[in-house]
Amino acid sequence: MRLVAGFTLIAHGIFGLQAEPALERAIVQVLATGAGILLLAGLWTPLAGALSAVTELWSAFSQPGDPLTHILLVTLGIALALVGPGAWSVDARLFGWKRIETSPRKTNSNSR
Repeated sequence: MRLVAGFTLIAHGIFGLQAEPALERAIVQVLATGAGILLLAGLWTPLAGALSAVTELWSAFSQPGDPLTHILLVTLGIALALVGPGAWSVDARLFGWKRIETSPRKTNSNSR
């Protein structure tokens, strides 16, 4: 999920900057590209996911055309911000991989 979102953000950012956009659009494209690079590396994944969600949400409402790609990237950014980087990331190497383990459900023998 990180790789798909990262490559897509970088591609959108580079293609958007080649068209020589206005300053505010260029800033959003640079932020989206930076978030994509961070997502590819798995560095600061919650922050990069949130940043990509915000930039793509802004792009979905401010740019003409089909907003479906932007909406998909907003959804992926939110999911990555909540789920985290995964085992194969710089975050996992620096801070350790967080894993939540649940215990088996206990049954009550008195509740028949």
